[in-house]
Amino acid sequence: FSNSTSFSLTHLCFLSLRKVYMDYNATTPLEPEVIQAVTEAMWEAWGNPSSSYPAGRKAKEIINAARESLAKMIGGKPSDIIFTSGGTESNNLVIHSVVQHFHKNQAAKEDGVQPLGDEAQPHFITCTVEHDSIRLPLEHLQAKGTAAVTFVPVSKVSGQAEVDDVLAAVRPTTCLVTIMLANNETGVIMRVPEISQRVKALNSRRAASGLPRILVHTDAAQALGKRRVDVEDLDVDFLTIVGHKFYGPRIGALYVRGLGEQTALHPMLFGGGQERNFRPGTENTPMIAGLGKAAELVSENCEAYEAHMREVRDYLEERLQAEFGKKRIHLNSQFPGSERLANTCNVSIRGPQLQGRLVLAQCRTLLASVGAACHSDLGDRPSPVLLSCGIPFEVARNALRLSVGRGTTKAEVDLVVEDLKQAVALLEGSA
Repeated sequence: FSNSTSFSLTHLCFLSLRKVYMDYNATTPLEPEVIQAVTEAMWEAWGNPSSSYPAGRKAKEIINAARESLAKMIGGKPSDIIFTSGGTESNNLVIHSVVQHFHKNQAAKEDGVQPLGDEAQPHFITCTVEHDSIRLPLEHLQAKGTAAVTFVPVSKVSGQAEVDDVLAAVRPTTCLVTIMLANNETGVIMRVPEISQRVKALNSRRAASGLPRILVHTDAAQALGKRRVDVEDLDVDFLTIVGHKFYGPRIGALYVRGLGEQTALHPMLFGGGQERNFRPGTENTPMIAGLGKAAELVSENCEAYEAHMREVRDYLEERLQAEFGKKRIHLNSQFPGSERLANTCNVSIRGPQLQGRLVLAQCRTLLASVGAACHSDLGDRPSPVLLSCGIPFEVARNALRLSVGRGTTKAEVDLVVEDLKQAVALLEGSA
């Protein structure tokens, strides 16, 4: 071989071994600054945050600073932030708390509160494309007979839970509306501000009738770090924060508007009194430090992150359509008139042999998924989220969820598209 031929083969070999990660909606790597914050906390703030010696005081300072950083990221107050183990705990804490509060209010039988009967159950409204950490606890409560739940279907036109449908589901016993801010598979942004405004107006009339106030919760796991999130704009009572979705560690937090005063929170755990007794247990200082640094980076750079991801995602979709043809590519996350996350491309390549899992199994470069990590046990069955959104069965089973990140490049997109071409050719027997 000539030197040039040898170089070309070496170069091709290198490219064939290179991996391109496009599963940022599942999890993100830690930013170097986050790793540094975690490491420094491990070295310098190893003490118990409730202790008065230097290492303990340092830990308390770090926790307070992180709380301020999270509050700034979402436009809230530090006093309204509670640290949790992650999004699943935050979501379960909201649901548990609302159930407890409903029964406490009914038992109190205070003046102005309409008694709903001894058999009254708290009623929840959510939608059919929520994360399992919302859906499963609500289904569990429903199965036990301790709560009633309405799962509002999303529109097959918009991919959203329609505001009118959510309000139409309200009952006298309704106590919580929980609608995710952005869907983790389609990236569709839900109309949370409009839902909050309508619920707030309804609450004024309910108060006059002695009915319980309806609270609004949004799981903002997928939206944070990809678009600006402001609790004042959203006008929600609860908001779930998940660190590993925005280049932070695998812990989370919960925002509660007017914690303990305007909005009640009932703990699931009881112990040493940490987090003002709302979430006891000695604080995980290093991870909280990392979460605070990740939030700080989002506050400083969110617009730049979003613009970059949108440019790369749009390039990805253009390249897919150019290589496979527009008739063969179905963009499952595009709904006319609906906004979506800047980084999310849910796509199907049409063909009877091109189920998403089979395509990914043939890929040598692309690292991605067919949908949410919590649905990884579905086998070859299509995503329930896509089916709920009206995507046809034969299209949905071919779905690939490609989510780009802050550092994804157009050159990597080119590698992925070429990888998908080769995978499709192998499956169709033309390689």
